[in-house]
Formats: sequence, structure tokens, C-alpha cells
Amino acid sequence: MNAGKSTVLLQAAHNYVERGMKPYLLTAQFDHRAGEARIASRIGIGQKADTFAPGEDLFSKIKNCLDAGPCACVFIDEAQFLEPDQVWQLARVVDDLRVPVMCFGLRVDFRGELFPGSATLLALSDEMREVRTICHCGKKATMVVRFDQDNNALRDGAQVQIGGNETYLSLCRKHWREAVGDT
Repeated sequence: MNAGKSTVLLQAAHNYVERGMKPYLLTAQFDHRAGEARIASRIGIGQKADTFAPGEDLFSKIKNCLDAGPCACVFIDEAQFLEPDQVWQLARVVDDLRVPVMCFGLRVDFRGELFPGSATLLALSDEMREVRTICHCGKKATMVVRFDQDNNALRDGAQVQIGGNETYLSLCRKHWREAVGDT
């Protein structure tokens, strides 16, 4: 959260467009914070995107996009919401269709557990680059805490709850442990 992942994605996609190449942007269908079928950054830039849903065959979806015209690169926002099978489908896109796929998302949830899509991405990715944010103490933030309506840090609940700064805060592991009472 708040590391600028969507900003980096949008900048990279813009670089392709500037060079006359067409990128294909995808984001999670159920995340409407930026509007329906849209990737946006907190700094105010945004772009229309296609969406992916649970159970959807991304290999077929991307192949259909390629059949309709050239596509230089696939960008996936909110990649933590991918299912493991979908990550394998994206690997097939890279291997069989020879199209680069760049995924941007969170590694762990508010409980400190890997998202299933993120775990599979970590296992299959050819390369990984971290987009970092910092904790209030200045250290690298690797964890995220979720707050309830009374600003209490939560330790349990559904893994997925769409929200932004009103719900989540990025922290280093030490301050995450303090926030959730794991001392």
C-alpha cells in the first residue's frame, strides 16, 4: 500500500504507447476504487483497463487480445487477487505467446500471510522488482495493518477487503507487530 505500484505501472505503459506500441492493461474486476475498469494512482493519473475475474482464463483472454491486433506487453494491477491457476496462465502467455507480463500487487495481507496469487507469482516469476514504501519510522514497510471503524488494528477477518488509506496502513514488521499486539 502507498508504494506507488499503480504509478509505476501507468508510467511503464505510457512508455510503450510513446514508442508506438500497444500495452494491454488489466485490473481486478471487483476493485472499483478508481472507477469501473480503471487503474489509477493516488497522485491523480489513471488509465482505462480491461478487468479479470476469479475463474477467468487469462491465457485465452490475452490470446484474444493478440488476435485482434499487436500487443507489446501485458500489465496486471492488483495482482494479489490473481488465482494460482491464472498466474500459471500468465506464465504460458510469456512462454508460448512470447509477450512480457508485468504484475503489480501486494505480497502479504493484513495478517502477514501471502495472498495465493502472490505466492504463485513469487514461485514462477522470472524476475521480481520491489516498489517500496516506508513506515513512519523510516524503515522499509513490508507489512500492512487493517483498521476497523474505531481505528483498532485487526488480526482476523476476510483476506480481501477493498480499501485505501482509510482502512490500511503500511508499516515495517516491528511496528506492524506492535500495532496488532504481537509483542
